[in-house]
Amino acid sequence: MASQRPDPVRLTLGLLTVSDGAAPSGTRSEAAAAVALAAEKLGWKVEVSASVAEDERQIRASLVDLCVENRVDLVLTLGGQGLGPRDVTPEATRQVLEKELPGLPELMRLKCMAKTPAAALSRGVAGTRRRTLILNLPGRPKAALESFHAVAGLLPHAVGMLREAAPSVSP
Repeated sequence: MASQRPDPVRLTLGLLTVSDGAAPSGTRSEAAAAVALAAEKLGWKVEVSASVAEDERQIRASLVDLCVENRVDLVLTLGGQGLGPRDVTPEATRQVLEKELPGLPELMRLKCMAKTPAAALSRGVAGTRRRTLILNLPGRPKAALESFHAVAGLLPHAVGMLREAAPSVSP
């Protein structure tokens, strides 16, 4: 008798572009568009795509909103993790995380450094807030896609674990 394979985990995503240039217009960045297309090819659904200025308070508020109000499985931030003075996405993300998952950004850096040594300079972090996984990606389209593909295979499993571990209660 053939074993039945469980249905793949269908993820819902929130994309948050962190950029002073993208925030006023509210448009999706090139990196967000590229990652959205890659996620949709995996059968995942982008529920929300937003942009925010490079401001810690605004980034924190947007992350909490995406996790609590929109209840997406996965929030991917794009941008704001470089070495510039306004690059504060990792700091803002850490402030909203309940559990940090250092292995995901470590894996992204490791895999991406094989193609681009500058990937070692990435400061992205990952972790969870309630039932949502949050992952920082670079803001450039090529780097964002490479980073996304480096860990995409693990994300459904991580979300599945969050779904099983979280009680069914209101926020």
